[in-house]
Amino acid sequence: MDKIQPNLVLKNGEVYTVDRKRSWADTIAITDDRIVFVGSFADIESDFSSEVEVIDLEGKMVLPGFVDAHSHPSHGMDYFGNINLYQLDALEKYKLEIAQFAQRNPDAPAYRGGGWSDSLFPTVGPSKDILDTIVPDRPVSIISYDGHSLWVNSITLEKAHITQDTPDPDGGVIGRDPETGEPNGTLRETAMNLVESVIPDYSTDERVQALLAYQEMSFGSGVTMTHDAMLDAQSIAAFNRLEADGQLKMRFRGSITMHPDQPIDEQIQNILEQRAQNQHPRFQTNTAKIFVDGVVEGGTAYLFEPYAHRPDFSGVPIWSGEQLLEVFPILDKEGIQIHVHVIGDAAAHIALDGLEKAQVENGVRDSRHMLTHLQLVTPEDIARFQHLNAIGIPNPYWFKIDDYYHKLALPYLGQHRADMQYPMKSFFDAGVVMASASDFPVTIPFDPLIGIQLGMTRSEIGRVDAEILWAEERVSLEQMIASFTYNGAFANFLENQTGSLVVGKQADFVVLDKNIFDMSETEIAETEVLLTNIAGQEVYKSENLNSQ
Repeated sequence: MDKIQPNLVLKNGEVYTVDRKRSWADTIAITDDRIVFVGSFADIESDFSSEVEVIDLEGKMVLPGFVDAHSHPSHGMDYFGNINLYQLDALEKYKLEIAQFAQRNPDAPAYRGGGWSDSLFPTVGPSKDILDTIVPDRPVSIISYDGHSLWVNSITLEKAHITQDTPDPDGGVIGRDPETGEPNGTLRETAMNLVESVIPDYSTDERVQALLAYQEMSFGSGVTMTHDAMLDAQSIAAFNRLEADGQLKMRFRGSITMHPDQPIDEQIQNILEQRAQNQHPRFQTNTAKIFVDGVVEGGTAYLFEPYAHRPDFSGVPIWSGEQLLEVFPILDKEGIQIHVHVIGDAAAHIALDGLEKAQVENGVRDSRHMLTHLQLVTPEDIARFQHLNAIGIPNPYWFKIDDYYHKLALPYLGQHRADMQYPMKSFFDAGVVMASASDFPVTIPFDPLIGIQLGMTRSEIGRVDAEILWAEERVSLEQMIASFTYNGAFANFLENQTGSLVVGKQADFVVLDKNIFDMSETEIAETEVLLTNIAGQEVYKSENLNSQ
């Protein structure tokens, strides 16, 4: 073989390449930003000088860098710098966190935050009265953990002129007192936009700091690439500042959000202009984001059959089927990748109808349009994915029976639909490319090893008596690893650069303390990331990994 000149060699490992043959090796060698060798250490031992850094893995595992195919890093400001209710599990804890934040920031003109869960406020959502007792004199706006609802206090409603007579906007819901009809402090979907003028926007500095913090969390979890699925002008500016300052270390691809109530031609022109401008190696915006519906817990998912708790209501799509039939062919013709939020089965159906119309009008091409979340999908529509070359973006972190299942899914969907949430194996069996994602900050922590375990077990981690959510949809370890590596790269047209450990590709890889093929599937989430490299650059290293 030709003599190589690596900068870094990792030997005596268990290297799972995720190449087409799903090959294994014991050594990987890196020169600058590229993989130059994958194979046996005996084949290259005499080919490089003693100055090369050599890491003896002592049997540890190497995988391609993990890809999070749908996340919101540019909207992590509330988790990293404002009222943070994420991972809190009781109303009293919410109240304490809000009060303490207000005490620490007495001069703020308004307060923002995020992370509350509908499981604590089933059906009606949180009340403005709770916030009024803590902060009565200035606006408070706290977004739900899923990003689809807003909790505000009375002064926010007053300043936004939202009253009993204010109609629900298209695609949105103003929560109301069931007896008086007065706004109760919960705004869902597009109704959140009604208070935009009252709550100050995040500064670019806040967005930049949130992105930097997100990168550091990613490195420790082995995530080397993320698709930011909800970009706007402000978040794009933050990414570009980081790129200009040389602080963007991981790979980002992004979708620019479109809105059904704004001129379509102007939005598409903006996406085209941004696509042309944002072509950095680490940051590109090639995709349009469409929210077809909302979420089950908000009563805003679009379903074929009525909600169990509202037998006269099946939800209303944010983008109608007619609008999708119009806009998807235009986007597709312009070569714009489409990234679609669908929760309900009816939402998935009309989204696929739109993609089918695009294919009929424009012909078959390598479009790689993506549908994400996929909480409820009919078997017939799963089969359509492969025909339309659509990519599924599931969230395996949610594949479990937990408080959400018991407090929201069961009463909102009924037993049958609650037990048929989040198909996965059916998609793989149909030949659909599945690229897993966390939907951060909906999921915290967003460690892919947690997602891999849940995709295999579909039961809560750490509970020996945990029930299994739709056991027939469990998938293999090989499939879950592919969904967090190669498939994520493929979904973003980056499979020739990253996603597998192949000579010539960028050196994006992680080292794990154990070979996850050699352990019980119930222990995978306990595996530690020891080293994360992006394009040959070490971005994270544990003290438990030594080099010689």
